[in-house]
Amino acid sequence: MSETRRTDGVYFNDGSVISGNLSFSLPESGAYCESDEERYVSEAAKSEERTAYQRDRDRVVHSSALRRLGAKTQILVAGSDDFARTRLTHSLEVAQIGREIAAMLGCDPDIVDCACLAHDLGHPPFGHTGEKALSEIAVPAGGFEGNAQTIRLLTRLEPKIFSPSGVSAGLNLTRAALDAVMKYPWTLSEAKQNQNGETAPKFCVYPDDLPVFRWLKKNAPADKTPIECQIMDLADDIAYSVHDVEDAIVCGTLNPQSLADSKTVDAIIEDTLKWYAPAQSAADLQNAFERLVKDRLLQRSFDGTRRSMGELKNITSALIGRFASSVEAMTREKYGKGRLMRYSASLVVPETTRAEILFLKGIAVHFVMIPRNRLPEHEKQKKIIADLTEVFMKENPNPSPYLGKLFMRDWERAENDAQRLRVAIDKVAGLTDASAASAHAQLCS
Repeated sequence: MSETRRTDGVYFNDGSVISGNLSFSLPESGAYCESDEERYVSEAAKSEERTAYQRDRDRVVHSSALRRLGAKTQILVAGSDDFARTRLTHSLEVAQIGREIAAMLGCDPDIVDCACLAHDLGHPPFGHTGEKALSEIAVPAGGFEGNAQTIRLLTRLEPKIFSPSGVSAGLNLTRAALDAVMKYPWTLSEAKQNQNGETAPKFCVYPDDLPVFRWLKKNAPADKTPIECQIMDLADDIAYSVHDVEDAIVCGTLNPQSLADSKTVDAIIEDTLKWYAPAQSAADLQNAFERLVKDRLLQRSFDGTRRSMGELKNITSALIGRFASSVEAMTREKYGKGRLMRYSASLVVPETTRAEILFLKGIAVHFVMIPRNRLPEHEKQKKIIADLTEVFMKENPNPSPYLGKLFMRDWERAENDAQRLRVAIDKVAGLTDASAASAHAQLCS
């Protein structure tokens, strides 16, 4: 029999809004296998009341790493505005979008939900500013990357399950759930070889985390990601492309009427190409902008009233539905009606959808990210990261008393300076914006 699930919410078809309660059926064909449910450290049999993937999701929900995202910067500094997203609220929205797309395509929504909730766990304080600072500091230890730090948290740092020898296995997620988080399934050295000299190549695994990486990628195609991971990645793109623009408008950084100026649009396209897609056609981004304007999804006034806030929210919802439904249609056109899971299929994203998402991301770059990088606190935040790392390394080879008991054992097990530096970076990366600033004031005055 097919499995029928019910959900509430807003759904879209060709850009129109449909409200109400809908049911959808998952076809009989296809199933996850025993290997997908395997965990790095074997656990005793659990109750049949929840699936393995529901337990994965619940472990992330109850993790301290997820709670800390509530005090970490998304695009505007956490706590600086009552409306703007934090990393936590962004992750919740990504999970909602990802879960709906998963349901459309027939893969397990709990796997995608889990991956979406977990995808930003490794981001350090101060957003991309903190990540850039740590990537420079971490060169002797094998680099730093938010996605690699996420895998490290899930498989090592977040306390939950331990091996018989006493080594932490982190949350010990199933192979399928952990694989769905790994956007860049390669090391830093492999990324440098394959990404044409990119200044900040993306990767997902540090050298000392290779054993769990090899385990989770057992029998998987090289350098490929499963469809659950692709859905997570798309949901992330959709969420921050749409919501960062919404935040910028509400917080006064962007006046949507400025998009009526062709010179402003040209500047947005130029910044988009520099930041995200140098190979993308400027004409494609211009066409994307014109489609969004024609469909009344851009270039409206905003005066901060409740009515204008409601209109903005409706535009946000329509954009999310527009992107999700276009991907569903194209993917189904290629693969048919069966359940799509793991490595049996890949998302098909229409080029028009990709360009529209890119243009929205470019708006946030032009009006928020580039101006923010010029602010004095940008350099101050980098200094906080550098100073705290130095403090934690100061007693080397003895452990700094400021590391705390959570990281003391890791330091004692470290065999060289590179491994000790990794412990110090783990400590700094786990701080929130506020706790990093507070620790700096206390320890570095």
